[in-house]
Amino acid sequence: MNGSSSISLAVKLSHSRCHADMITWLGIYRVSTPGTGLCDNGTVRMDEENEPQPDASLRIESKTIGISQVSEDDYLEGALELIVEVSGSSASYDLHEKLETYRRNGVQEYLVWRIYENRLDWFILEDGKYLSLRPDPEGIFRSRTFPGLQLAVDALLAGDMAKVAAVLEQGLHTEEHAAFVQKLQEAK
Repeated sequence: MNGSSSISLAVKLSHSRCHADMITWLGIYRVSTPGTGLCDNGTVRMDEENEPQPDASLRIESKTIGISQVSEDDYLEGALELIVEVSGSSASYDLHEKLETYRRNGVQEYLVWRIYENRLDWFILEDGKYLSLRPDPEGIFRSRTFPGLQLAVDALLAGDMAKVAAVLEQGLHTEEHAAFVQKLQEAK
């Protein structure tokens, strides 16, 4: 540093690593699912009072079937299909204030990785309320909004990204995912 000024935007290594793992997982899905968009720390204009900057978000880009849009000045506006937060010291805020804001604005799925508790919470919006999504008997979360997007919980929490990628790859080779990709291509 030259001593004239300093900038401090402290992010702990544990948060940064977990964030990278989430982006990797979602990035694999995005490149295998044309018509979806992945954002990393992008501001979302949800309403007059709320412009959160989620750690990651996945959206359907089609204006006919997606629920968000891109503003003229290049911001996302409205609800998103999936928002991901990596929570360390912000877990209480992410599971209360943010959860309520996202619910009220119609975010379809909300995933919170509580890194200090080594736990994932995945919420799905049904009838205006968030319900907790549970992993299946094999320990896999399966998105309801994005067919084929599946997450091996224990593997992620153990840092086994090869297994996370392998389980996701299985989801990407399902008939449901193929039908979703076809739907997205038709909605361009």
